[in-house]
Amino acid sequence: MEAIFWAKEHGAPLFVLGGGSNLLVRDSGFAGLVLKVGVMGVETSGGNLFDVGAGEVWDRFVKRMTLLGMAGVECLAGIPGSVGGTPVQNVGAYGQEVAETIESVRAFDRQKLEWVELDKAGCRFRYRESLFNTDEPRRYIVTRVRFRLRANGEPNLRYADLQRRFAGKDGVTLMEVATAVREIRRGKGMLLMEGDPDCRSAGSFFKNPIVGLEMLAGIAAAAGVEESKVPHWPAGEARIKVPAAWLLEQAGFVKGYGVGPAGISTRHTLALTKCADIERLQEQIVRGVLARFGITLEREPVLVG
Repeated sequence: MEAIFWAKEHGAPLFVLGGGSNLLVRDSGFAGLVLKVGVMGVETSGGNLFDVGAGEVWDRFVKRMTLLGMAGVECLAGIPGSVGGTPVQNVGAYGQEVAETIESVRAFDRQKLEWVELDKAGCRFRYRESLFNTDEPRRYIVTRVRFRLRANGEPNLRYADLQRRFAGKDGVTLMEVATAVREIRRGKGMLLMEGDPDCRSAGSFFKNPIVGLEMLAGIAAAAGVEESKVPHWPAGEARIKVPAAWLLEQAGFVKGYGVGPAGISTRHTLALTKCADIERLQEQIVRGVLARFGITLEREPVLVG
């Protein structure tokens, strides 16, 4: 904790860095102290419980769990970054969220200068949000995460791409699902691969917006399609979630669209690459979608600097 007290004593801003896969750093840099979390280790606690250091590579942990036959994170394969970052953003993909399996989070409270153990309710998980990045950002430094997984559990096949891939197949294994997810991510340029320019992004750049059900008719009219043709999912009472990628494409921001050195991936509309001028592209996209659909998109990556 020396770094925390040093920053406090010198009045220096402190930024806590995990894997760095969900960051946009301005060219001006960060005028402060960067603390890289390197707590390692995976310990079994009570059979289905796993205490994992925040510095562990997330995808390495997923591979280990699927090999052990522990269900609950197989659809989160291929996501870059560290374990400590997953509760912060409530990482989710392909029908799963880490909130479904997180039992508790150990963190250092920078406000009270003490260690705390936060249970699932205390983490206040919502869609891509938590206590750590929304309610009280920068207050807590996550050092360990406890997961409760399911021994010999069935894989999650809620996502449409996975249902199509395994249609009619019995006995689908966790490893098969994790492998399929990585293949899907690779096809969208969402898997880190040496020599692949489309994977140089901060992942899905915009959150899928959650709006009132009453907006569905207006969205359909703006896109010039029937309501049944607008992809959406239930998101609570009288609310729906609409894919941000679909909104971008309908507003004219298609794969490969570029503004100067910044551009959209050629394989996935939500992956913005070539980040030298990415803020300008972000603003243009947000304005365009707002003008077309009346929906304000929110950025997922954290902006530093």
